[in-house]
Formats: sequence, structure tokens, C-alpha cells
Amino acid sequence: MLFDDTYRTIAKPAEGLFRDKGSKFLAYAYPVTTENEAKAYLDALRKEHPKANHHCYAYRLGPDKNTYRASDDGEPAGTAGRPILNTLYSHDLTNILVVVVRYFGGTLLGVPGLINAYKSSTVEVLSGAVVVEKTVNERYRIVFGFERMNDVMKIVKDMQLTVLGQTYDNECVLRIELRKSLVNQVLGRFEKLDEVTTEWETA
Repeated sequence: MLFDDTYRTIAKPAEGLFRDKGSKFLAYAYPVTTENEAKAYLDALRKEHPKANHHCYAYRLGPDKNTYRASDDGEPAGTAGRPILNTLYSHDLTNILVVVVRYFGGTLLGVPGLINAYKSSTVEVLSGAVVVEKTVNERYRIVFGFERMNDVMKIVKDMQLTVLGQTYDNECVLRIELRKSLVNQVLGRFEKLDEVTTEWETA
């Protein structure tokens, strides 16, 4: 296989708690796929914890993991968002947002103490999260005449393709989803059939 078509994320939201010298660090992890989703969770937490001193966070998006952001939200630069993000890197997770809500306990932790607190909070929430492996998929439309139905369905069955929808009219249309690593192999089989066309669909 030329490239990896799987990625690791979390199945559902999780929560964790870390304390240090009276400060409370509430950690929240959410599965997200867009920056808007991440922003919505962040806004909700700010409403839920209006008296908290800081809402620091990091997220990583996309199977290629190239979209990311980290925020210290008023903590000294590099002491909050970056340790959260680095922990996501070390756990090899993407499509995930982690927010750490801090209630200051009266004692300054110093830069090393803050870095440790935000890293430990993230490790804590991830230890309770359900990590799942997902595949990078593409969608296609298979267009064919009714007489080709058996040939098309045989490929669907052989390759264990996910059927998203189907319409049978003058021509038949099958909408399928398949792993990126199988695209060439699957389309190659469809293309060997006469009067069968394949069209890529944007998700």
C-alpha cells in the first residue's frame, strides 16, 4: 500500500480532571471534523464555565492531520495549547478537540508546572476516551443498465463495498463508499464491464 488510509480518533466525548496546588484543570475531549464544530464546543464550555480563569485548547483535523490549532488563552505563551497539542501528536490522534478549563487555586505553578498540568490533564482525558481507527473513504456513483445488475452486485459483494443508496430506473445508479487504498482495484473491476460507468462523488 502506497499510503496509509487509516487514522485514529475518539468515538465519543470524554472528560478528565487534574489538580495541582489548589488549581483545578477540567479536561474535555471531543470528536470533531471541522473548525466550526470545534468552535461550537469551545463556546459551549465557555458558557458552562464562565468563572474559569482559562479555556485552553488544541485541535487536529483531517486524516492527513495537517490542520491544527493551539491556544494558551491568557496563560504564558507555550505553556497550555502546545502541551495539549503535543499530547495529541504523541497519541497519534486527529479529528479531535481537547479543551482544558482551569480554575486558579491561588498558587502560581510556574512555566514547568503549567506545562506539566496541561499535558497531564490531556493524558488524563485521553486515558478515559475510546480510541477508534477509521478509514479514509471515497464515494462513487456506479451507473449501469439493468442487465448488468448481477455483475455489478457481484463486485459489491466480493469487495465488501458499502452501499449508500440505489435507484433503479431506465438506468441503475448505485452510490458506494470504499477505502481509498482499494479505489484503483475496485474501479478497475467496474471498468472491465461493458456499459458501466463510474463517477467520483464529493462527500
